[in-house]
Amino acid sequence: MLEDVKKNAELKMQKSLESLKNDLAKVRTGRAHVGLLDHVMVDYYGSMVAVNQVANVNLGDSRTINVQPYEKNMIGKVEKAIRDSDLGLNPATNGDLIRVPMPMLTEERRRDLTKIVRTEGEGAKVAIRNVRRDANDALKKLIKDKAISEDDERRAQDEIQKATDKAVAEVDKMLQVKETDLMAV
Repeated sequence: MLEDVKKNAELKMQKSLESLKNDLAKVRTGRAHVGLLDHVMVDYYGSMVAVNQVANVNLGDSRTINVQPYEKNMIGKVEKAIRDSDLGLNPATNGDLIRVPMPMLTEERRRDLTKIVRTEGEGAKVAIRNVRRDANDALKKLIKDKAISEDDERRAQDEIQKATDKAVAEVDKMLQVKETDLMAV
């Protein structure tokens, strides 16, 4: 029972870290990367699907993403979906290929993106601390049911705290890398 509580807490903390990693990948730097368009949804015959399911998405160069829809009639819809997304991109159609150039980031926009990154990181830290709280509550319930001793509970709480500290340090490291990446010209 004790091991289950600790394993469950560590798994949930890992999921929080993975979620943060995915969220940070969506915050764009000056460079192009295909993951940027992963959450852009396109109307495909009445259902909303991701761009990468209706088109081939690849890099043209370090500052351009090329999007080539599988069907010709989807070119306008894909271009409109990219333009209407919250990414601030301006795609241009060239025959059956949509080019998405990455605009240069201004200093002000870099600072705004840094604030967004910090907010995402704080949300991840809160999620990790909530996992710790839930695990500690589960330990208290086990002690109340007399399934474990107080010494076992104290050791388990210490291990969960160490896992929490490690996960929070990982969040700080990910934020530092992303902020450095954002502020680089």
